Amino acid sequence: MVRQDDNLLLRALGRRLRHERERRRFTVTELAECADLSRRYVTEAEAGRANLTVLKLAQLAAALGLPLRELCDLPVGGAPSERVALVGLRGAGKSTVGAALARRLEVPFVELDERIEGLAGLSLGAIFDLQGAEGYRAFEREALEEVLAEGQRMVIATGGSIVASGDTYARLRSTCRTVWLSARPEEHLQRVLDQGDHRPMEGHPRALDELREILARREGSYAMAERELVTSTLEPASLAAEVERWLEFSGAD
Repeated sequence: MVRQDDNLLLRALGRRLRHERERRRFTVTELAECADLSRRYVTEAEAGRANLTVLKLAQLAAALGLPLRELCDLPVGGAPSERVALVGLRGAGKSTVGAALARRLEVPFVELDERIEGLAGLSLGAIFDLQGAEGYRAFEREALEEVLAEGQRMVIATGGSIVASGDTYARLRSTCRTVWLSARPEEHLQRVLDQGDHRPMEGHPRALDELREILARREGSYAMAERELVTSTLEPASLAAEVERWLEFSGAD
């Protein structure tokens, strides 16, 4: 007999499979051919109705160019969370899009970096100056747990470097629906400058090159989010509406 929890897990796995296929711009037929499976099987798997074996999951993961563990990296229990977390480099629009999305969903909006400053009693810059990256990571872990304890419905804007802390990022993905707001390095830098913050350029003649290097290092981790949204051509309100539509569709039974 199939339990309700099993159905939730299969649907969550199906959503992840469809997301990874669409992100690579594969059709169902193309993925089926690459994985040496029938088109019907892939369709049923994405719908959460296929009885997936480890071997067939491995075939699908290989066809997508993913380690098997990443394809199966799902929220605990397989149930869609009502928490939404936005990830991406500084200048991605997490604060603006997050606030707009929270208004649409009528839920609280949380800036994780603000919680970190509140816990530490210091600015982010002072935390790094006095306690280094490890000190910041410790406050980040504590702040995330504090936020998660506040309820099941919220939108969270994370710091750009949360993906550098494997355990914290895994915790985020296991408790939230995650969306990567992506853009080109030039766009990230320009948005920061447009906000009146010129610190990235002060004393850093290679600021853009360094930003490209950071994005290259983190891109694989950002891509582990459930959904990627390219922010280049859409306004924050449109991006928030797109996330809302995705949540409604992917959370449906």
